[in-house]
Amino acid sequence: MLAYIGLGTNLGERKVNLRRALERLEELGQVRVSSFRETDPVGVTDQPRFLNAAAELATDLTARELLDRLLEIERELGRERATETRWGPRVIDLDLLLLGEETIDEPGLTVPHPRLVERLFALEPLFELSEDLTLPDGTPIRDLLGSQLE
Repeated sequence: MLAYIGLGTNLGERKVNLRRALERLEELGQVRVSSFRETDPVGVTDQPRFLNAAAELATDLTARELLDRLLEIERELGRERATETRWGPRVIDLDLLLLGEETIDEPGLTVPHPRLVERLFALEPLFELSEDLTLPDGTPIRDLLGSQLE
């Protein structure tokens, strides 16, 4: 199954942070990655700009197993979720955006990611990876980008 993971960082050596995270993702399966893109912060705007990307991961892990591995990678790369400000600066952020055609709503796990449709920094790299990608409800990523493609 194909999983799509959003990556972001705005602390330290951002390109190095993304590359280290991608190396760890490659331990889980075959990975394709979008280009890296500079983006403005969302939520808490008084912080450094982000470097974002998306990765397509071929995996047999369940959604919960994959989420646990993403959180483990974040911890190993220095993220401490318990002490950081929500939407604040972070050394690495790995979000499970999509997992095949699955729709999941469990405590601590929502797929598709609950704010995916409103975040260009996630939609644009997903579209770069697969122009035909759709949400589980059939909505094309292309349609969510709308005027951004013109």
